This record gives sequence, C-alpha cells and structure tokens, in this order.
Amino acid sequence: MTLAPRGLTLLAFDYGLQRIGVATGESRAGLTRGLTTLQPVDGQPDWRGIQRLADEWRPDLLVVGVPYNADGTSSAMTAAARQFAAALAERTGLPVEEVDERFSSLEAGDRLRAQRASGLRRRRLSREDIDREAARLLARQWLSSHGGPVAD
Repeated sequence: MTLAPRGLTLLAFDYGLQRIGVATGESRAGLTRGLTTLQPVDGQPDWRGIQRLADEWRPDLLVVGVPYNADGTSSAMTAAARQFAAALAERTGLPVEEVDERFSSLEAGDRLRAQRASGLRRRRLSREDIDREAARLLARQWLSSHGGPVAD
C-alpha cells in the first residue's frame, strides 16, 4: 500500500451511462465531498463539465469507480467504466486510478436514507444524490486504502 501524499487533491467519478457522480477528496485532512452529477451530452460523458471541474479543483489524481459483479467477474459496465477512465486520462493528462466500486451505489443509498430517517437530511433522495454520494464514497475508499486519514 502506497501512502497518500500530503495535500493531494483528487476528483472521484461514479461512472454511469445516465449520470456521472463527481466528488472531491483531500488527503491531508481526509475530507471528501460530493460535488455534482453530470448528464451525458449526445450519449457521451459531459467532457466540458469534467474539464471545468478539473480546472476549478486542480486535482493531482482522478479516481474512477469500476463496477464488478458480486462474484468479482467483469460485466459490460466494467468495460465501459474502464474506457471512460482511459478517455479521462487522455483528455485531462492526469493520472487515473480505478477503484472497485461493487456496492457503492447501494451503500450510498443506505447512508442517505439513514440520514433522512435521523433528521439530518430533510428532502427526498434523488438518483443524482445517490450518484454524488457514491462518488464521495469512492474518494473516501481511495484515501483510506492509501493510508490517509478519513473523516466521515
């Protein structure tokens, strides 16, 4: 396991054909935050939106969640997420790391529903909320797996 460098900023992407959840993470304090959900443009990722986020946040690293089946085998979405990761690296010139995102959307939905039940969250959940939270969990997972502190 490689330790996360001090002060590293990352953008995490929960890739999907309908939406891409985006979050940021910072290694020094272990903070993560869901940022936005991007909609495809003409069947392609919103590359302009992604570039705007990269310009604004100036990340050192991009993290892409790659979904696998529960048994660890690949699926069509595994290949699509890997293609997105490769295109992301090519378009931004930034390093991209893949994170196993099995169950991240389920965990995101469970966390947000628990917040709503406890009164921490007032409004109903949308798919965009879940995608942003899934991206935040990917950022958190990367930071945790690289020895950085992680706040929740």
